[in-house]
Order: sequence, then C-alpha cells, then structure tokens
Amino acid sequence: MEEFERTRLLIGDENLEKLRNSTVVVVGCGGVGSYACEALARSGIGKLIIIDKDEINITNLNRQLMSSYANVGLRKVDEMAARIKGYAKCEVEGVACFFDESSTKLLDGADFVIDAIDTMTSKLILAKYCLAKNIPFVMSLGMANRLDPSQLVYTTLDKTSYDPVAKIMRNLCKKEKISTKIPVIFSREIPFKHMIIEKDGDNRKERFPLASMVFVPSSAGILAASVCVRRIIDK
Repeated sequence: MEEFERTRLLIGDENLEKLRNSTVVVVGCGGVGSYACEALARSGIGKLIIIDKDEINITNLNRQLMSSYANVGLRKVDEMAARIKGYAKCEVEGVACFFDESSTKLLDGADFVIDAIDTMTSKLILAKYCLAKNIPFVMSLGMANRLDPSQLVYTTLDKTSYDPVAKIMRNLCKKEKISTKIPVIFSREIPFKHMIIEKDGDNRKERFPLASMVFVPSSAGILAASVCVRRIIDK
C-alpha cells in the first residue's frame, strides 16, 4: 500500500501521473491559500510554489491551517512548506515576497495558479499576467464576514453578486479592458456588517472590519484546489 492508493482508485494511474508532473502556484497563504496548499499536496501535485510575504500572527490561529502558538512570528511560507514536507513527497518552494509586477515571472511554467490574495492591485496584476500568458488560474474573492460555506460558487467574475471584492475587481477589469469572464470562487452569502464607531476628538468614524472564521475561507481553498486538480486531469 502507498499514500495515494485511494487517489489512484478514484482518478487512475494516468491522471495521478499528470498531477505528479504538475507545478501549481498558490499566491497568498492565509485562510484560503493555506487550505488550498494542503489539499493540493494531499492530492499528489508534484511541485508547489507558495508566495506570501507575511509572518504568522496571533489573529491567524482561528482560520489559517499552518498557524499555532509555537510559530507565531515565523514566515507563513516556511511553516506551510514544513507542514507539507511532513506528509507528502511534494517539492515545495516558499517565496516570501509581496506579489506585484516584479513577482509575475514566478508564475511562468505553472500548470495552474490559485489567487488567494487580499490586495486588489495584486489580484489585477495576476489576472492580467495569466490571461496574457494563457496560464490557467482561479481567483478567490471575498470570504470575510461570512459563515455559510454552502454558499460558495465556482463561476466567472461577470456572474457574481453581493460581493464587495467582486465589484471592485469588475470595475478594475473594465477600466483595464480585461474580460470579466475570468474564473472565480465567490460566496452568494450577503456579508455581515459589524459596525465599529470610533471617536477621534469631536469626530465619529464608522468602519466595517474584516471579520472571519474558519468555515468559508477553508472551504474556498479546498474548492480552488479541486478546480485546479480537475483542470489538470481534464475532468
């Protein structure tokens, strides 16, 4: 018996070999990206490139897979890579950088790219590059302020609703003359609005913080990995 016996029974030898010969890039190793990396490694992907500049902090413990009290302050990509190497024969390259124009070459040669980025400008840069280079990818949209993973949908950006991130990305794509028919994962659940009122001298400021639990980001990451695997084996 070997670790991918059950996988082999489901997809067959040929498709398992396709996964073993594939390189996937996951940009962002937070609530969505960490679970995407886990699912990909446990599915037999041969090489993972994980891009994220951040270190683990205490607020990550409620939803980010590789986080623990013991590794607060350490780099996310290093801790995710170490976790994967403990159970999978997967080549993992962790790149601790902010994804921008200078990082796009890291996507070259990828069989698939998963966008789990929070920054809108970086998401746009990734989408433009993948479209120009004909690299298959999927973009994860807003997963904060939601509780119901059953509301997640794999569709295209032009068919999204109730998602502030999707609205921003649609506007950016139209401004850059990019098709809004790009593949995305989004939630149909209307996000919760938890208002915080701050007093600054005589002024009162209202803000809606990004709140999150494990359910929706983790499910989005696993769905993104499933999209990736099905694309590679053409199912």
